[in-house]
Amino acid sequence: MAKDKIIMGAERRSIVMPEEERRNTAFHESGHAIVARLLPKTDPVHKVTIIPRGRALGVTMQLPVADRYSMDRNHMLNAISVLFGGRIAEEIFMNQMTTGASNDFERATDMARAMVTRYGMSDVLGPMVYGENEGEVFLGRSITRTVNMSEDTMRKVDGEIRKIIDTQYAVARKLIEDNRDKVEAMAKALLELETIDADQIEDIMSGKPPRPPKPSQSAGASAPGPTTPPDAAPSANPA
Repeated sequence: MAKDKIIMGAERRSIVMPEEERRNTAFHESGHAIVARLLPKTDPVHKVTIIPRGRALGVTMQLPVADRYSMDRNHMLNAISVLFGGRIAEEIFMNQMTTGASNDFERATDMARAMVTRYGMSDVLGPMVYGENEGEVFLGRSITRTVNMSEDTMRKVDGEIRKIIDTQYAVARKLIEDNRDKVEAMAKALLELETIDADQIEDIMSGKPPRPPKPSQSAGASAPGPTTPPDAAPSANPA
């Protein structure tokens, strides 16, 4: 519980969510978790919760199995797909779009842009750095940015970023559409239990009912205080 509090933020059980928003959060987090579970080269899903923590309505927490000092291209592409899983699940199962995916989109776009402009991971633009920061001021925000790019190159950069985003969005959507039963089962479990761990996720992926919560989970879920359910190293995908 202490580890979860540090990584995901403190539980905010005083928040009372309308049932529709609670269902949307359950499908959103299930979308993240299912895509992460099905793609190779993604960190294992440690825990999924729809209990608000910090500023998030729900969190999908992934933990690496070992220390990592760099990321390869496929790992980054799959991480982008995982970030899109939440919005796609909202669209498919709730037939709506919410503001809860804004942070996911920001992180996915930043990652795709870094792949193209900083890490040389674009086949079209090759191993070059496009643009560099020259000065950093308050809170680490840059005041001067030298672009060093022609308009034609900027268009190519935008095109490569869009290509990565569209491709990984399509990957995530196909996985969710092909595994609708698992997404629905996970959302159902989240609505009943509020938090599920790696063992319960494994049960759902195997087509079995999730096992009962461990004593520590039950204790956490019934801790005193007002009840329940807005938008890391370890990576946490907030709703």
